[in-house]
Amino acid sequence: MTRPADVGRAVAAVLGPCWLLGCATPPVTAAAPKVVTAMPLTPYESREDCVRMAQDDRLDYTFEATEPVAFEIRYREGVAALAPISRSSVLSDAGVYRAPFGREYCLVWEAGPSGALVDYRLQLRPAAVPPGGQ
Repeated sequence: MTRPADVGRAVAAVLGPCWLLGCATPPVTAAAPKVVTAMPLTPYESREDCVRMAQDDRLDYTFEATEPVAFEIRYREGVAALAPISRSSVLSDAGVYRAPFGREYCLVWEAGPSGALVDYRLQLRPAAVPPGGQ
């Protein structure tokens, strides 16, 4: 018979390294761009990278995929997910997204039946503060 403590240790042994690897990626900041190479997407898998932005911050983004993917930049408004940028079946995209509100924005890639590898780069550009402003 398996004891609950044994199950907990087994789960921690499996998830522990994943948690550590996930936390090893620094957040996107104005000081350094985030560059990801060959992010794997299995068929129909979806992955996201979220960035906390203040109102009027800009996010420079660019990506290339080996196979067509769906791409969105989205944020939550209550229980709804709103996607001001949405592309379907694209191999690449690039642009500058200006945050209309201070909140977390997520870039989301979803693979089609072939899966894909995605390279992307994100650079946060803080909103300009007017002279004498805070």
